[in-house]
Amino acid sequence: MPKFQPHPERRPVFVAGASSGIGEATARWLGAAGYPVILGARRVEKCKEIGESIIADGGEAMAVALDVTDNDSVVEAVREAESAWGPIEIAISGAGDLGIGRAHEIPVEKWAEQIDIHLVGAFRLYRAIVPGMIERRRGDFVFIGSDVAVHPRPWSSAYVAAKTGVDGLVATVQMELEGTGVRASIIRPGQTMTGMGMNLDQGETEAMLNDWIAFGLARHGNFLAPDNLAQAIGAIVAMPPGAHMRVVEVEAEGKLTKLPQPQQQ
Repeated sequence: MPKFQPHPERRPVFVAGASSGIGEATARWLGAAGYPVILGARRVEKCKEIGESIIADGGEAMAVALDVTDNDSVVEAVREAESAWGPIEIAISGAGDLGIGRAHEIPVEKWAEQIDIHLVGAFRLYRAIVPGMIERRRGDFVFIGSDVAVHPRPWSSAYVAAKTGVDGLVATVQMELEGTGVRASIIRPGQTMTGMGMNLDQGETEAMLNDWIAFGLARHGNFLAPDNLAQAIGAIVAMPPGAHMRVVEVEAEGKLTKLPQPQQQ
């Protein structure tokens, strides 16, 4: 957990997708750093459990029901959070799941669901929170993207399209926010060990990984830990006014190989 001092001002953080993975790790990390944390997800009972753990460790936390595919749910979750703790100063958009399939085989509805949750869901949250930040002339909105926006992967066309769209959204709003005091950032994780995708069909998963290998997209089997991303997000939002970490890429390193020992003469 972080060792740095809490921010001198009270900065409530809204974390979407906080019930597991990167969202949960980020909520715990920022809670330990002294930020009041609002945990939002469809699994609100899980968010409550995590929030209770943050509180037990001396932090501040609350849970709200959040479905980023439902605009009314997003608006109500933000309203509930701000009614309890005041304006949201930091937002982390990380809600999502994973559906795979070859583009010519995946059902249209399943493909569209990925766009709705990853791209439109992120926009719904942005639209609900950022106008207030602009009015106050301060705030941080962090989008959790993916390295697939730069390095697409077979079997993931919907996810790739959605995360590429998030990249485009961020590039656009960064221009629109210039001079407002509000910072929009995107973090692009590489392979990360989260719960996302753990319920996939084993046969499809094997076929997908074989295609990744064929295109050189599985150089090693190492995965990032969610805490790695939480630490990077903590660095983004802790930047002082006047500085802006616009795009952050975090990748897992391959296993270190043992270097040959020099031969004795």
